[in-house]
Amino acid sequence: MSKTIGVIGAGIMGNGIAQVSAAAGLNVIMVDINDAALERGLASIAASLDKLVKKDKISAAEREATLARISRTTDYGQLATADLVIEAATENLEIKKRILKQADGVMRADAILATNTSSISITELAASTTRPDRFVGLHFFNPVPLMQLVEVISGLATSQQTQESIAEFARAIGKAPIGVRNSPGFAVNRILCPMINEAIFTLQEGVATAEDIDTGMKLGCGHPIGPLALADLVGLDTLLSVMEVFYRDFGDTKYRPAPLLREMVAAGRYGRKSGEGFYKY
Repeated sequence: MSKTIGVIGAGIMGNGIAQVSAAAGLNVIMVDINDAALERGLASIAASLDKLVKKDKISAAEREATLARISRTTDYGQLATADLVIEAATENLEIKKRILKQADGVMRADAILATNTSSISITELAASTTRPDRFVGLHFFNPVPLMQLVEVISGLATSQQTQESIAEFARAIGKAPIGVRNSPGFAVNRILCPMINEAIFTLQEGVATAEDIDTGMKLGCGHPIGPLALADLVGLDTLLSVMEVFYRDFGDTKYRPAPLLREMVAAGRYGRKSGEGFYKY
């Protein structure tokens, strides 16, 4: 079992992974490009823990102990002590490859390197490292502290031992792992993103309003949130990039992004993070 883990990226996914790992008693080394990004990441973790204290889910002492287990650095060299390093940087192939090479170069030979990508090929990312057998996809869902699911994705060279170690790590931090073979979008996003895209086509064609589409899926299918509200939460730019990966890699027109999705991204309407998507925030 991993005792010290590295998390590269202090953004929404990275700080969430750092939080749940530290809360489970692990030492966490959080890495980002500058101190400002690291401070924002730690502030997000502190705010998230404050909510849990107010709800009596954890004590004030547990909050302090969790924060104390998270160290922050811009120095990749500090990852040399980690048993597991999880890359949670922006969803861009070249950026991820560069970061993974850098981490791979300082890590112990027996350590596992994982990526939190939601759509990029695990096999392709593994090829940019010297440890494809100890490289794996570890796809957390947003928000990390609340969502139980983790996809453990095996690339072509990922060893059985690596898969088992990562599944054990996921359970140790309170998550429920499912095993997935490397394929565009893996399992969950392969099903979810085309459904959201189809909801956008339905809106675009004037079949129903955004509110009625979302109400229909919530009440008719038991979804906790409607697909268009979910698109706003995920980010329309993120959704578009995932659909473009599907369209390119599968070569199947059923994955073509809805023109309305492209138009909204071009207009800078990304959803909650920009203040407007299918709804105003």
